[in-house]
Amino acid sequence: MKKEIVLNIIEKLKLTYPDAKCSLDFETPFQMMIAVMLSAQCTDERVNLTTPSLFAKYPTAEKMAKAPLEDLESLIHACGFYKNKAKNMKLASQKILSDFNGKVPKTMEELMSIPGVGRKSANVVMLEAFNKPQGIAVDTHAKRISNRIGLSKQSEPEKIEQDLLKQFPKEYYKDINHILIWHGRNICTARNPKCETCPIYEICQKNV
Repeated sequence: MKKEIVLNIIEKLKLTYPDAKCSLDFETPFQMMIAVMLSAQCTDERVNLTTPSLFAKYPTAEKMAKAPLEDLESLIHACGFYKNKAKNMKLASQKILSDFNGKVPKTMEELMSIPGVGRKSANVVMLEAFNKPQGIAVDTHAKRISNRIGLSKQSEPEKIEQDLLKQFPKEYYKDINHILIWHGRNICTARNPKCETCPIYEICQKNV
């Protein structure tokens, strides 16, 4: 896709969603990381209902590393896949204590060495916790929209991200992360997309 078309897409979406931001509630980088881990195959709304009681009891890596696994499972049960998520949360906390002096690391490589943190999660943490976007987090919304509007023909998130990184200048990474999610939730939905109100309808490859 031509550079001017790509930039036109992002500018139109920025105008449509001027308040686009991360929907997860957090106060520290550690809480951001845990919230992102919980959001896997779970809505941000559900995560935000779950984390207040979780963080009230285990707000830091030090406290969560010592938490009984059964207690973590009980606290996050509503987020789904709670056994695996609880295990990763505890392991992640222990690794942060042992390898990173109790602080969430600030590089993609180090973040991805933490149990339960893949590339998408690391991208979100770098952006939201440290305001240092290193890439573009490709969730279900970003994947769907990228395929529909012709930004990528790939199906794997990592390959889609590489296609996006080739087309968008780095200064747009922060915007892309937010507005693709908002566009996917509000207009370019999985079922019955609202094409009649889409601000980029004319450029969308789905309609060409």
